[in-house]
Amino acid sequence: MPSMAYSIAVLLALASATVSQGCGECQSSCSGTADRPVTLQGDEWMMHRAPGDLPSVAEGCQATVTHDHPVQKLLQRMEKSVKFDEPPNPSILLAMNLAGATHGHVHSWLLQEIKKDAVERAQTDLTSGQVALYVLALLSSCQDPRCVHARGKTINLIPILKQKMNEEISKNVITWYTESLDILALCLVKEYDNQDAVKAVAEELLKHQSSPDVDTRAMAVLALVCAYNHTDKQHLIHDALKAVTNDFLDEQERHDGMIGNIYSMGLALQALETSSVFYAPRKWDRAQAFSVVYDHDYQQPMAIAQVLPPLVGRSYLNAAPITVQFSITNTLKNYFHYSTSVCVPDDSTLLQVMKVARNEKPDIFCFKTKKTSWGPFVTSIHGLAGNKTEGTFWQFFSCWSPLQKGVGTYKPKNWEHIQAIFSIC
Repeated sequence: MPSMAYSIAVLLALASATVSQGCGECQSSCSGTADRPVTLQGDEWMMHRAPGDLPSVAEGCQATVTHDHPVQKLLQRMEKSVKFDEPPNPSILLAMNLAGATHGHVHSWLLQEIKKDAVERAQTDLTSGQVALYVLALLSSCQDPRCVHARGKTINLIPILKQKMNEEISKNVITWYTESLDILALCLVKEYDNQDAVKAVAEELLKHQSSPDVDTRAMAVLALVCAYNHTDKQHLIHDALKAVTNDFLDEQERHDGMIGNIYSMGLALQALETSSVFYAPRKWDRAQAFSVVYDHDYQQPMAIAQVLPPLVGRSYLNAAPITVQFSITNTLKNYFHYSTSVCVPDDSTLLQVMKVARNEKPDIFCFKTKKTSWGPFVTSIHGLAGNKTEGTFWQFFSCWSPLQKGVGTYKPKNWEHIQAIFSIC
């Protein structure tokens, strides 16, 4: 067995390599390695080997993403609704991304067609709300809406969205729902120079907190929650959000869990999930609201697209993804080291990061877990399992500091480097 000093030297050498970029231009504060395999053997541990030289992956490694049965059923129904001879629906792509269904022919087709459609029609045929949905769909796909390339052309959707939004506001042809959707999309790409629009939406909610339909109020909540920390109108926004969310809670109590109707529940759940600080200390009976949704057999694709995100703990506020660097290292025997960058929705757990890495490269990042009273416990990565007798196990680090939470609860930050290192007690 190699000495501790030798193992540390190996790990430090591996950590000094260059990081391959995922989506975004940020640099990691704790470098990993490029996305290529390294096989280490004896004193030749610095020699790069071909993938074929690596130990084979253990049988039984699965690359599938598992979902609760109701979520899987809704996903399948929504995917089957996609018609390849019709224009792409960005709301469906957005929902698939937030639900983690980012692989397969339907997803690939939607992404490519939305890019083509954006290049061809964004400047001429689409409304501001449609452009906003394209921005969210692309953003959640780890695509830069400022640089959309298709059919030999490249466009920037952000100035197009701003122009269309301002034109529709000046002509008084924009709805409060659309204006809120526009604000949300611009906020998620860190464009905050629309304070007049933010103020107008907040004032409208305060004046008519119960009169706009639930969908409109819920979309306004999402937009204002996003804008809250980027405006000098925080008192106004706080009052508006407190009024509307408490009205939602009152309505739920009066109607046995229903807010609006069954088709407005998706956005209402997203709004309440993301705004708890504004209706605190009041508590939300989540179980009652979610039971209403689970009891309904959704058929309409748009309704499914709006209700799927909250069923998996997401909202449109999570459309802006993060990039996490993930590496696996074994210096004890049959040495190997791999690293990759994966794009995941904001607020994802480490377990979800690992699943995305596994889906993208199942022969490398396959892993197994077992259920424990403390949550999921990783027993094996890349076919290498811990052994109680030998005292070996997989330990997780963030920039060389051991994680204090499990993979099912720890939530990495943007460009954080997570290391899984095969260790010995």
